Amino acid sequence: MKKAITLFSIFFTQSSFGASIDEAVESAVGPITKALSSAVFFEINFFGQAMPLIVLWLVTAGLFFTIYLGFINIRGFGHAIRVARGDYKEPDADGEISHFQAVSTAISGTVGIGNIGGVAVAIGIGGPGAAFWLFFAGFLGMSTKLVECTLGVKYRIINQDGSVSGGPMHYLETLLAESQLPKLGKFFGGFYALALVIGCFGIGNMFQSNQAYVQFVNITGGSESFFNERGWLFGLLMAFTVGIVIIGGIKSIARAASRIVPFMGILYFISSLVILILSAEHLIDSIILIVSEAFSTQSTTGGMVGAMIIGFQRAVFSNEAGIGSASIAHSAVQTKEPVSEGIVSLLEPFIDTMVICTLTSLVIVSTAYPAGLMDSGLEGIELTSAAFAYHISWAPYPLAIAGLLFAFSTSLAWSYYGLQGWLYLVGDSSGAQLGFKLVFCGFIMLGSTIQLTAVLDFSDAMVFLISIPNIIGLYFFAPSIKRELNLYLKKI
Repeated sequence: MKKAITLFSIFFTQSSFGASIDEAVESAVGPITKALSSAVFFEINFFGQAMPLIVLWLVTAGLFFTIYLGFINIRGFGHAIRVARGDYKEPDADGEISHFQAVSTAISGTVGIGNIGGVAVAIGIGGPGAAFWLFFAGFLGMSTKLVECTLGVKYRIINQDGSVSGGPMHYLETLLAESQLPKLGKFFGGFYALALVIGCFGIGNMFQSNQAYVQFVNITGGSESFFNERGWLFGLLMAFTVGIVIIGGIKSIARAASRIVPFMGILYFISSLVILILSAEHLIDSIILIVSEAFSTQSTTGGMVGAMIIGFQRAVFSNEAGIGSASIAHSAVQTKEPVSEGIVSLLEPFIDTMVICTLTSLVIVSTAYPAGLMDSGLEGIELTSAAFAYHISWAPYPLAIAGLLFAFSTSLAWSYYGLQGWLYLVGDSSGAQLGFKLVFCGFIMLGSTIQLTAVLDFSDAMVFLISIPNIIGLYFFAPSIKRELNLYLKKI
């Protein structure tokens, strides 16, 4: 056994092995990925700046639903907190998890490495003004989340064993069936499910384990770390830990998420707050800089339009409002009122984008700019880590722990999303469930060992591609959602 493990270690630590797989995958998948990405992230000229059309598609939906539903992201916020904390609990309702567990699971799927490193990239490209538009886009995304999560609960399927199946594949199929287009409904449902399965292995699996491994090596000694060049071992441990949780289904995932999400959120909030207190002399100037740069007409980063595009792009990549994935987790909630869970989902973009991403933005602008770190050549999570370390040398450690938790919790949520897509395609059976979970854990180990850029890019493109049929469905359902929302608010 020891000899087998040694051979396994040597096999996976050979750089030539990783490089050969990367080259093989790149040559096979690269051309397809390039064509798909070019189509999905097609750029248009937006007041002199290049803007991905898919970003405009998602942000426009957020703006529409915010206005159409009478700024429900403001009106419903207080009620969302009351429902999430259990004030309207319905013990006899169908469902598997509580409101708090549902929103925790959904948040765990969106709060990831991008909240730490992606924000730094956005500010580096779009300037401080990008932070303002990131915040604003998060505000708009709250309304989109409400619509898709309400639909997720309304059109969910309660299985014979009491388990729940829900999400865009179900409500898109129902929409088109009601419009006398059942075959087209099945096609869109199947397409969404297939894209979700492919996407879950990239955005919610390999990328997360790869970034978690990099973070873990950095805080355990870097090149001197025992785990350096042993990505397979870290991946195996992470896969085992994720496997223990996901084997128990949504109830197990929700229990874990309801503990991890508050802990990692509080840890990151306190860490950021400490750095902001130490940078208090620059804080007011930083806020003024963010707002002024957001509306600047001239800037090396493209001025107002450039900052807006980058901020919007980072926001939609972060909270995934309009993609529909979160509605799968929210569908499992125990409630008789679909709108109640839609209102709870307002908290998701608020926490993910308006709180965590904004904290990261303020730390970077109030620390990295005065310290000259923006010209140091650092970018992404390295820049954020350097900003945290400016005042306290050991500050990157709690940051790294938060990053590890972000990656772990994201994998948990996306394993459930992918599983629901898989079961929609092949049917619900214990064998199908177990097989998917084993493959998912296998990809976690693979992700921490090698970087399959082409696969990750392909999965990202597929995830954003499904926002097209999803948002079309949301527009069709908008009048009925508005009626149900108004009736619900009158009842409470």
